[in-house]
Amino acid sequence: MSEPSTKTPDPMDVALGAAVRIRRRSIGMSQEALAEQCNVSFQQIQKYENGANRISFSRLVQIARALRCRVVDLLDVLDTPDHEGGADIDLLSRMRTPGALELLAAYERLSPEGRTSLVTFLRALTGGRAEAAASKETAAA
Repeated sequence: MSEPSTKTPDPMDVALGAAVRIRRRSIGMSQEALAEQCNVSFQQIQKYENGANRISFSRLVQIARALRCRVVDLLDVLDTPDHEGGADIDLLSRMRTPGALELLAAYERLSPEGRTSLVTFLRALTGGRAEAAASKETAAA
């Protein structure tokens, strides 16, 4: 009996999956609807979005058509040199964190004052770790 693989997903696969998830959610499409249009199971879509399974080019074309976008729209973040695109790939990878997209959508609906208050609260709650991470992201950009 073979042992389960402990190999972590490639960051590029994770970033592409995150780009698919962001696009799918931005147009209000469910994983089930995307899966149906691509003739795969919704579990397969989950694996693509998490970077657990690589997306073949032919499948990527199907996904882009179903998401009413161009393939290059999904690949755009992956098409920059590492010194320029590393922060984008990191950001897309973070978007797979459960609740991240819902949090971002709620944040966008806040007033500027509400956003400032929320960031201040989160910095206090995390002991400044959020500020350190934001500074790191800014430096990488």
